[in-house]
Amino acid sequence: MIEVVIDSVRVSLMTQHRLVVLKDLNSERYLTIFIDAAVAEAITNELHQQKTPRPMTHDLLHDIIRELGGTVLHVLINKVQRDIYFARIVLESEGREVDIDSRSSDAIALAVRAQVPIYVDARVMERVAMSPDAHVIAEDEDEEEEIAVDEGRLSVFTDFVNTLKLDENEDDES
Repeated sequence: MIEVVIDSVRVSLMTQHRLVVLKDLNSERYLTIFIDAAVAEAITNELHQQKTPRPMTHDLLHDIIRELGGTVLHVLINKVQRDIYFARIVLESEGREVDIDSRSSDAIALAVRAQVPIYVDARVMERVAMSPDAHVIAEDEDEEEEIAVDEGRLSVFTDFVNTLKLDENEDDES
């Protein structure tokens, strides 16, 4: 099992779907999981300690586990199949360990509330985790190179901007 932390909750620019980015605590590997908007909001609210007027589903689940004498120990993202991630919620109840099947997003939302570790099976990390490319990191570290600007191609815009009489327009509106 590899421990991960929530790096971020984002919106995909390509699809507008939400995703959670998990980072391996011991390396520069990242795991990206698409999640629905409601769970993304639930995770984000808890990370920012924003409380809702009434308990949300993950708050309710956490409260029920506690009221019944259970304790969430950790969550484990244990499988990926056709881009669908599967998870297990591991809790202790009445002296025994209970392992419950869960959607990965729900398990993560519960882990945030219970303040417990999030783990990913090593086989899942090996199969789908991403690392930043070495050449991308090297480019970011290089000094910025100067970009040549073709002033001739921009002259049409310069001429247009110079014809604007912004002060006169402001007087007309008064």
